[in-house]
Amino acid sequence: MVHQGRTGARSAPVPRRRREGCAVTMRSPGSGTRPRRWLGWLVGVVVVTAACSTNDATEAGTSRPPPSSEVDAADGSAVVVEVIDGDTLDVELSDGTVDRVRIIGINAPESDECFAAEATAGLSGLVAGERVELVADRTDRDRYDRLLRYVVLADEDIGARLVSDGLGVVRVSAPDDAREGVLRELESDARNAERGLWSPTACGPSQRDAGAVAITRMRLDAEGNDAENLNDEWIDVSNTGTSAVDLTGWRVRDESSSHRFAFPGGFSLGPGATVRIHSGCGPDSDANLFWCTSGSAIWNNDGDTAFLADPSGNIVDRRAA
Repeated sequence: MVHQGRTGARSAPVPRRRREGCAVTMRSPGSGTRPRRWLGWLVGVVVVTAACSTNDATEAGTSRPPPSSEVDAADGSAVVVEVIDGDTLDVELSDGTVDRVRIIGINAPESDECFAAEATAGLSGLVAGERVELVADRTDRDRYDRLLRYVVLADEDIGARLVSDGLGVVRVSAPDDAREGVLRELESDARNAERGLWSPTACGPSQRDAGAVAITRMRLDAEGNDAENLNDEWIDVSNTGTSAVDLTGWRVRDESSSHRFAFPGGFSLGPGATVRIHSGCGPDSDANLFWCTSGSAIWNNDGDTAFLADPSGNIVDRRAA
């Protein structure tokens, strides 16, 4: 089946600021210069000019087709100069350039979602102004030209710390999955302890007890080309309680938060009822609702997580597949 991968982003990439590449000023020899020195000067001009041409070509070729699978030399020590949000930061590398880093393996709430401010403050409190280590996995940059790196401070994996504190959820995309197992365990612990965004009232009054509403089934991989068969990609939301639940204002989102579905106003899910939310378009009914995306699948075929949130934004249920 056709895999539809995605990488979410919430801020524009920062231009990489580079030092001057190669500027050479050479004084021409006077009329009294000895022939051997004149020859040496001429050879020097040729060598330096060739070096400058090479550097200019390298600078001109820094744009790369995203995402890049070849990890460059932007590992090692770097100083955090600005925290952009809960999973993105700008760093000054050892060569003096400033680059944007997207932390591998996690996803913090988007700027328009609840708990975004807390996640940003949490990351800032950990690393702002600090010298950190950048550690690559398999992919160098995402399609927004951000470095993909684990961020380590004093031997502590900062992404893992954010997940443990409930300031972000796990989001792993192959092939950058070296630390997935640890991250999943930490997320499970945070969820069970109701830390951070896993608190029933993290975003306001909770409707978790308004019936037993949960995500009960998922089909991530449609038959054939997902993008051409969107309605064969779906999730089921069920009410196993004994009373109807008004789902006005409730939402479903994917692991990246780049896709979100809002239940229609006035939609009620009866006791024991299930509604199937298809990725494609169609006429809504009590049993079927339609996300109505166009030309792009929502769920990753090789694994994704669906989140169900109440009108306040609290996570009522999650299901990974």
